Amino acid sequence: MYSLKRKVILITGGTGSFGRACVKTLLEKHNPKAIRIYSRDELKQWEMSRKFNSDKLRFLIGDVRDYERLRRATEGVDVIIHAAALKQVPAAEYNPMEAVKTNIGGAMNVINAALDNNVPRVIALSTDKAAAPVNTYGATKLVADRLFIQSNAYRGPKRDTRFSVVRYGNVLASRGSVIPLFRAQQASGELTVTHPEMTRFWISLPQSVDFVLTSLAIMQGGEMFVPKIPSMKIMDLAKVMAPGATCRIVGIRPGEKIHECLITKEEGRHAYEMKDRYVVLSASPIGWDNDLRKYKGVKKMKGEFEYHSHTNKHFLDHHSMRRLLKEVEKHA
Repeated sequence: MYSLKRKVILITGGTGSFGRACVKTLLEKHNPKAIRIYSRDELKQWEMSRKFNSDKLRFLIGDVRDYERLRRATEGVDVIIHAAALKQVPAAEYNPMEAVKTNIGGAMNVINAALDNNVPRVIALSTDKAAAPVNTYGATKLVADRLFIQSNAYRGPKRDTRFSVVRYGNVLASRGSVIPLFRAQQASGELTVTHPEMTRFWISLPQSVDFVLTSLAIMQGGEMFVPKIPSMKIMDLAKVMAPGATCRIVGIRPGEKIHECLITKEEGRHAYEMKDRYVVLSASPIGWDNDLRKYKGVKKMKGEFEYHSHTNKHFLDHHSMRRLLKEVEKHA
């Protein structure tokens, strides 16, 4: 299994919720040689430098839209974790050209920088909104997913660069998620819920980091990894967080789904199951065939497999939600 020990790791968007949690895990458990934090926000980089106080961290000001800066930042890098993106659905709907520049153009820049510097492993973070997208954010991330997967065919005979993607659902308590919103509304006694039947996939921040790093360890290139994670109803979450509060239905926002999907029926034709995740292989040639024997306990999904939040076999009950919220508070 691939080890991150003594590796040079670059995290794009490294000052975000995922980046901070990932840096913490890498420093505590993996002993990398260096971690390069690549982001636009100098204040957040300064705050991170004070929080971690580690001589293994390198803070690089830069935008994924800037190829020349990115190419220089990836020199001598062993692993790229691409987490930078414009993620807020309403912002992307109102500013679609900016979402394209960052989520698609930025993905192309990461890919080209990795190829030009022969970075061995590149893994990109995706979202359930990229599966059968109905909004600009999801559409740009779907294109980015396809770019990363198909870029394995661009590496040629002299490079060993390999690209994979991880796709998961809503991250509990991340910036812009519903949990911080509900917390802010608790004092008023009224919580706003978009739709009474809305469901979402949920994963905690530490779980998302572990999933990315374990996928990085087993990737061969060209796969999309999807975790087996629970679903919950947003209305149930509101009742757990504020039992005495009223819930006001405000309607779904532009570009929002009632239920989310992690694997479409079309993707399901190429899906394989492991104990804790699904592996979706590329439907197009990428230059080699993945050796399925390297995925422990893998088996082909049968029939027309698809993975939706409302038909998920694993739903969180109220007790499980309370336990999960306590876990979130512990890592806040």
